Amino acid sequence: MEGYEYQKRQVALDKNREFRIGEGKISGYASIFLGALSLLAVLAYLFPSHLTTTELRQVYDAGSLQKILKYGMYFSLFFGALTFYLRKYRRMGLAGIVLTATAFLLGGYTVPVDPVEAKRLSLGVDWLILAFLGSVIVFVSLEKLFPKYENQVILRKEWGLDLFYFCFNHLAISAILIYANYHVTHFDWAVSAEVQALIGSVPIALQLVVVILCADFVLYWEHRIFHETQYLWPVHAVHHSVQNMDWLAGSRSHFIQTFSERAMVMVPLYLLGVGETVLNLYVAFAALQAVLIHCNVGLPFGPLKYIFVTPQFHHWHHSSEKPAIDTNYSAHTILFDWLFNTMHFPREHWPAKYGTTGKFPQSYLGQTLYPITALLKKL
Repeated sequence: MEGYEYQKRQVALDKNREFRIGEGKISGYASIFLGALSLLAVLAYLFPSHLTTTELRQVYDAGSLQKILKYGMYFSLFFGALTFYLRKYRRMGLAGIVLTATAFLLGGYTVPVDPVEAKRLSLGVDWLILAFLGSVIVFVSLEKLFPKYENQVILRKEWGLDLFYFCFNHLAISAILIYANYHVTHFDWAVSAEVQALIGSVPIALQLVVVILCADFVLYWEHRIFHETQYLWPVHAVHHSVQNMDWLAGSRSHFIQTFSERAMVMVPLYLLGVGETVLNLYVAFAALQAVLIHCNVGLPFGPLKYIFVTPQFHHWHHSSEKPAIDTNYSAHTILFDWLFNTMHFPREHWPAKYGTTGKFPQSYLGQTLYPITALLKKL
């Protein structure tokens, strides 16, 4: 935007929330998180029909994952004991030990893996555990190795709220899939056997490109409508209320938008009729990119940033600065923002400010009810 003076974002180091080696905080959090995940995993093994998802069970080997569970449980105990040695954060360490001990009492990593009765509706505990561990290992590592803002801490303000969103969205995956599958049945009239046969006849790589572009087109317009429709914006504003971007920031999303977005993106996948391999590749690509573009990562990405949505591109979408408002709607590629003239991408700058332009509730309940309270204020 000509005439706009871009500022550099200043991030002060929050020493009270910082992780420092030798203080016990790292051990305390590691113990309690590993203990909680271990207990959830054991419960999932005990009640797989109710606590795991049919779709995800087809992807992993439950028996092999018990080996990872074994190490997770023992590491939780180790880190818990370490807090007592360091004499700091002992309450967190004790909580982690109690959670892990409970997991052991319930059977631990030796719970028999039996055939699972498929249930239509269940909690995605397995999806939550695998997604959390994978995200922490991959994306927190990236943020520490290649940070855009070095002073931004892992436990930044509101991280607990966004962790709650993360857990809710993953636990509700079964309900989301049921709704999405129901939604696509309304498009049976648009299914073309000829088109599906044509798509299935081309190489898998080309099928994946077609799927990404078609999904991106739908997500672009779904996203833009949420921004530019007066009564829908309060729903999407929840996602934009994040003021510090990192791997957890993208999880903050009103449940209405979460269900809507998943349902809408299923439509092109359903109409194209792609096989399981292409579908799994797209789901993996979309899931990884959705987290990455919110990360506190300053990697330049070279020429890829002129094709795919990257952290810098999407960070501008979250900026509250005037030239960036209502821009960069795309989820996968920058193509449709370029075509429809909604792109704001000053290559040499990053946003100085994030969040909404006005005050926003800071609690989950307040944010969930915000679309209603915002509407009532206009009446």
